[in-house]
This record gives sequence, C-alpha cells and structure tokens, in this order.
Amino acid sequence: QNQTLHSIIYTVFANDSDTGNASRVSYSIEEVIPDSVENRQLFYILPNGSVVLNGSLDYAKNTFYQIKICAKDGGGWLHNNWTIQQSLTYLSLTIEDVPNLDPRFLNEPYSGSVPENCALGTIVLIVTAMDRDTGVNDEIFYSITNSSVPFAINATTGTITVSEPLDREQLPSEEVLLKVMVSRRQQGEPHTFLSLGPSNPLFRPAQAREKNLDIHGKVAETGTLVTVTVTDINDNKPQFYNCLLSSCNFSTSAQNNFTGNIIEHSSSRLPVSNLSIVAHDPDKGINSSYKLSLQGPNAEAFTVSPTVIVGTGEVQILVYEPSLVDYEISHVMVVQIIANDTGNPTDCCSTATVTIDLIDSNDHIPEFPQSLYNLSVMEGSPNGTVISPNITAYDPDSGILGLITYQLLPESLRNIFAVNATTGALLVQNGNLLDRETRSVYYANLQARDGGNLVGTTVLEINLLDYNDNAPIVIGSYFISVEEGKNVSTKIQAIDNDEPGNPNSVLGFKILPGLFSNNFTINEDTGEMHSKEPLDREAVEDEQGRLVVTVEVYDHGEPQQSTTVNVTITVGDLNDNVPVFLNQSYEFSVFEDSPEPSVGDVEAMDADRTEINSRISFLLERGIGPSNFLISSSRVGPGNYRGHLSVDPDMPLDYDTLQQKFFSLVVVAENTAADNTGDQAKVSVVVHILDVNDESPTILTDSLQDVTVTENGTQQGLIHTLKAFDPDTNHSLVFEMLTVACFKGDSSAGNVCWDWFVLARNGSVLVNSSDIDYEVCDTVLITLRAEDLYTEKGNRYSQNETLRILIIDVNDNTPIFQAISETFVVVPEVSPVDLQVATVKATDADSGLGGTITFSIVGVVLLEENGVSRPFGNLFRVVTTIDQNVYIGSIQ
Repeated sequence: QNQTLHSIIYTVFANDSDTGNASRVSYSIEEVIPDSVENRQLFYILPNGSVVLNGSLDYAKNTFYQIKICAKDGGGWLHNNWTIQQSLTYLSLTIEDVPNLDPRFLNEPYSGSVPENCALGTIVLIVTAMDRDTGVNDEIFYSITNSSVPFAINATTGTITVSEPLDREQLPSEEVLLKVMVSRRQQGEPHTFLSLGPSNPLFRPAQAREKNLDIHGKVAETGTLVTVTVTDINDNKPQFYNCLLSSCNFSTSAQNNFTGNIIEHSSSRLPVSNLSIVAHDPDKGINSSYKLSLQGPNAEAFTVSPTVIVGTGEVQILVYEPSLVDYEISHVMVVQIIANDTGNPTDCCSTATVTIDLIDSNDHIPEFPQSLYNLSVMEGSPNGTVISPNITAYDPDSGILGLITYQLLPESLRNIFAVNATTGALLVQNGNLLDRETRSVYYANLQARDGGNLVGTTVLEINLLDYNDNAPIVIGSYFISVEEGKNVSTKIQAIDNDEPGNPNSVLGFKILPGLFSNNFTINEDTGEMHSKEPLDREAVEDEQGRLVVTVEVYDHGEPQQSTTVNVTITVGDLNDNVPVFLNQSYEFSVFEDSPEPSVGDVEAMDADRTEINSRISFLLERGIGPSNFLISSSRVGPGNYRGHLSVDPDMPLDYDTLQQKFFSLVVVAENTAADNTGDQAKVSVVVHILDVNDESPTILTDSLQDVTVTENGTQQGLIHTLKAFDPDTNHSLVFEMLTVACFKGDSSAGNVCWDWFVLARNGSVLVNSSDIDYEVCDTVLITLRAEDLYTEKGNRYSQNETLRILIIDVNDNTPIFQAISETFVVVPEVSPVDLQVATVKATDADSGLGGTITFSIVGVVLLEENGVSRPFGNLFRVVTTIDQNVYIGSIQ
C-alpha cells in the first residue's frame, strides 16, 4: 500500500502478427473495479504496456483492484474495409497492508470506581486497544507513564488495578484522571507529554503501543483518558474550626476553645456575637452527617443552631432563656458544644468550649437644659451657615451607651436645616429655601439619641431675618396715544415685597439711556414722567408711530434690586409733507410696435407716516398734440409709490412715420389727501423710439456649389465656407445643420456618414473624421439653414438649403479571394495542355483602375512519396476573366 507515486506495478505485452501499421500495438485502461472517479484516475498505462501508479493506495479503503486493459493495433484494410483489431485482458491487483497506522482504543470513554481503603490489587476496569493495520495486527502493550498515581496497568491485558493505599480525603478530587497519550517516537527517543493541570498530581499520562516499529521506524502508539472515582467510607469524626465558612482552611489544626459576647437580657433566638465557629466532617454524603448539642453550667440559658449538619456548616449559640442572661448575676457564661457522628462508633465525637462575656444594657435617657431655644438666621444664607454652634444634651451612661447623636424632626425640615450629629450644631442645609417673604419662622424638634437608642427632645424656634432679595414690582402696563405736535405725561406705579419700613422696600425711578430717553424727564421719588417738547411723528422710525422709553424702578436696599418697564407712546400723524421724486429726471427707450407696452417706472416718496397722508397719485401733464402714453400708480412701501409709464394701445408707435425719434413728457406726483394743489411735485421724462429687426436672412447661392473631398482623411479642417445676407441693420447670423443623408450611387448608405462633417455657426464646413470611405458612401447631402439671433418679429430662419459633398475615391483596398470548396484536386498523370484544373475568385472594393485585378501563379511545389518536396515551374498557368465585378482566375 506504500508503493511510491508513478512506480511501475506490472507490464503487459500483446503480440500482433500483421505487418506495417497494422502490427503497431497501443494500450489503454478501459475500467478499474471498484469503479469510481478516484479509482479511474489511480492508474495509467505507458505505450510499452507498463501499468503505472498515479496516486496513493490505502489498505483500509480497498484491498483489491481489477484493471481492464485493452490492446489495439494501428488498423488496416480487411475485405475492402478499414479495420482496427483489439484484445482485452484483466490485471488483478492485491494490496498488501503495512504498519503505518497507530493503534486505537475501543469503547471510549473509560470510567470506573473503587472504594477508599480497598485492598491492593483490586481491579478497577479493563481498557482494550487494537492495531488499525488489520492486515498486520501487531501485538499491543499497555502502560501508565507516571508511577506516582496509586494505580497500575497490566502490559498485555490492559487491566487497571489499585497499586497503593487509597484515602479519599487526601486526594485533590474524588475523581482520578489517567491520561493515555498518543505519541510517536523513534527507538531510543524520550517521551514528551502534556500536563493538563499542575494542581492535580494524579492526572498523569499512560499509553498503548504496538510491539513492532512502523514502516518509518517509529513506535506506533495512542492514548486515552481513564476516569477513576474513589468512593467514600465513614472514617473521620467532625471537628471545630475558628474561621468564616467562606474562607475556612481545614488543613490547619482544629480548635476546642472559643470566646464571644452578648448584651444582657437579649431577646430569645438572638445569636452570641463575635463567634466564628465552623464544624467540618471530611467524609462524603451520609457519612458526613452529625448532630450538635449543648452541655455545661450555663447550657439551660442557650441553644445551638443548627442541630444537624451534613459535611460543613456554621455553628451559632442562640439565647434560649433571656432572664438567665443577667450581667448583674454573672459577667461571664460558659457552654460546651458536642458534635456526635452516630455512624462512626469507634471515634464519634468532638467537644468545643465557648466562653460568653455579658455586656451591660442602657438605662438612662438624654436630657436638654432648655425645653425651648429661640434662634435667628438671615434669609438666603449660604449653605453651611452656623445658626447655633452647639445645643447639647446630657446622658450619665458610660461608654457607647452614653454617646449621644443628634437629628432634626420633622424630616421635611432636613432639606432646609442640618444638625451636626456629634456636636448638636445647627446649620443651614439649603439657603435657597430660606425666603422670609414665603415663611418667616420655623419650629423644629431636636432629638438626642444615646448608644442604647434612648431619646430626649427639645423645641427650636428659628426666625428668618429680612434680606433685600425682592425686586420692585411694576403695577399695570403703559401704552399712551398722542397727536403729533402735543406733549405727553404719565406716572409709573410700583411696590416692593421686602419688609416694610426699611430701605429694602423704599423705591426710586429713572429713565434708562435709549433712542428717545433725552426727550423725557421723570421724578425719581414719585415716578411722574413728562415729554420735554411736542412730539414729531416723522422723527419716529416705527411704521405705526410707536416710540418706547424704558424706566428703571429700584429700591434702596443692599444689594440694590431693580425692575424695568417699557412706556410705549404712539404718535398720531399729520399731513405736513410734500411728495418728492427719487430722481431729478428719467430717460427710457421702447421698440416700435412692441407687443409689450411697458416703458419704465418713476418713483416718489412722501415723509408722512400714515398711509392716508403719504398716498401718492401720478398723472401726465397734458401738452400740445395727442399723447401716446399712459401712467398708472402703485404702492411700493410706506410713503413710497411707483408710476408705471406704458404705450397707449390705441396709439401705436411707428418708427418710420416719426419725425423725432423721442418724446418729452412731464409726470406729476400729488398727495391725494392734500387740501391745495401746492402739495405736488413734477419731473421730466424722455422716451426714445427704437427700430425692430423683422427681416429673414438669405443663404447666398454661390456658397451652395458642390464640394469634393478625398476619402481616408487625406483632407482635414476647413473645406468650404457658407455665406448669408440679412437686410436688417442690427443682426447676428449663425448657421445650423438640420439633417445629413448618405448615398452610395443611387442607394442610401444609412447613417455611416453622419459624423464625417460638422457645420460651424459661422458657416465653416469642417472635416470631422478620418474614417471617410468612398467604398461605403460617395455622396453626402447636408440640409441646413441660417438664423438671425437678433430677430424680434417675423421669421428668424432662412429657407432650408442643401449642400452636396462628393467623396473622391483612392486606391486603398487590396484584392480579396473568395472562399472556394476545391482545396484538393486530383489531376491524372496524362493530361492535355489547357486542361482546366481549378478556378479562384477575387474582388476589389476600389473603383476604376484601382479596382482591376490580374491573377498570377507564384510557385508550384511537387511533394514526392518519400516526403521530399521540390519546386516545379512552368507546369501551370492562370487566365483572368471578369463576371459582374467578380474576377475569375482559371488555373490550366
């Protein structure tokens, strides 16, 4: 099975008695059994009949192959038929196994159990391995590679037995893992194993190996894991330890004496303090169950909890009879805890003595010297402000029982005030909540609690002192209307909520700097405000005529507080201003007979601030003769109006009939609310009349003559220029290509020539391609027109015209032979002269002499039977004829 790749397995030989090509034998593999894609590619055969291995063999997959081989001759004539003879044979191939695979364990995984303290040699379980090289089936040997485990294995049977005394409590775990490793080594090479846990000394590798080395000279071996569970027996008694259950180390020595304490007359079921007793039995399951009980001179006053423990548990001494736990009778009490393992009659019990110190109880209440304390603090005081440095109570008890802590009641006041729990000092907790205007006095209970939780109280009366923390409040709002040219007066009224009768609530008034502050005065004590002079509506920029004066109301406290109020005064408008044009004169232009009658706009302003007083109307001042124009009025904005000048549609303008090409007009702007005609303004307007472009352009006939261009890009750039005429004085002419038509003779050539030429807007005709080909298109027709970009009326385009471009042919094509079917011709040995042997045909796309074809024979070569070739001239000639543009060469 380990035969090398491309090695010869066997050589077959087939003999053919024929001669020549018919005696030449070739070989092929027709079939491989078992049949599969992989097996069909596993072998191949050489021309000499040698069968060659083309892959790798595996005894485990196939032990036998049958190869079907076919031998064929070169073929020959038999009874006037071409015949190939063949013969079949079968090559049977048996695969021999070699030792190249490691052994394998059966029925994995393995596990067993054995009781602790069992006899040496006790059988745990049997492991079994086999050689996967079934054709070799070498002998298997077993071993455990670490001698420190208390187990041994029989080298030939695989039986695992106890080899050392077993104590479950001394093992790191009740499960012992034996690791059977898989490894390969050459003879004499040391073993290397992987340890899965340094904390488990019984976790060691073992192995199974074959007796003989494999084909590579290495040991064939494998491994497996064996789990051995050591079961428990009741061979340990419970012990007591001084530790916490979560952190006990049972490898240290057990302890028999413990000390705790408890307050006298403690309630029933209350545990003794400062005891850390843990009971532990290292046995497992029911073997680790034991009972607890109390003995000793004071056992009647206490009880033990729990009374039954399995394995490990925390032990507590609880008060059973509170009346017996009396500090005045005895300062110290003693009990003994008995742990009894009823399942171990030989060594059942352990005893622990517990000494309990009694603690005296509290019997005095704290007392304050006063039943009421009168205190004061400034409103809004910073957090931490001391209201009273110490308000203390007295407690005659000693030690912790006489230690007093203070707290404030009710709890709702604790977010405002705080008390030092040790000194009794009263502080501000949140000064933001101290507002005299909201609440001026607080009542609280100060509670003193001693170490025994006894309580005494006193009453605190806390008065808030006034702080200037309120700004003045303005009463009402101030909106005043007055006619333009009048004075105005008003009085500001305000109050202050700070404590009456001190500077915090005394108010003053002043006008703050602003746009109109210099126009008014105010009495700083009474708040009376007056204008210094009559009011002018046009001096107020606000559209509604409103002006705002800001007044500050302030108190005389420290720090000073203030409030502002806006006094809004609306000034009525009088019609006391004349319209004014924005320009001194206006000048416009308009085209004759224009469909749009608009000429231009004039604008005027009136400084009055109300719409009725600032409204403007425009009109044309009449002169001598008819008027060709109209004017309309429209509002642009406050006091701003526009007069729109337009041509009268009933009086059209004709540039040709006008002697003067302009009109001089006078526009009047008048205030519609004015009482006399003096409240108006005038401005001069000049209107110029312009000519209109209304004639169509014409393309000149001389520029439409035929244009010739040679094919294949021999001409580039400009080839022709078009010209056009427009009688209008103001015109701008451009040319536009509309369509392109391609022709070959009288037939359409499709769109082959569409991109050969371009027409520039200035009339230049340019070559746009190097692919101009006479053979596909010989005539190009371009339909075009001229456009006047300045045309304003009428047709802007000329008539459509056609420019013809003729393509000139050049000799740019080689003759092309047509495909023929007679590629092999038989000529008899005796043939007459002029006998036609074959014909060839060719065409040329060029025209005229460039498309004329002449045939000639370049050479004749004679191929002899022995394979030698030699030239043979003057044997054939060719005669040229033509048929419908196809040239025919007759070989004779």
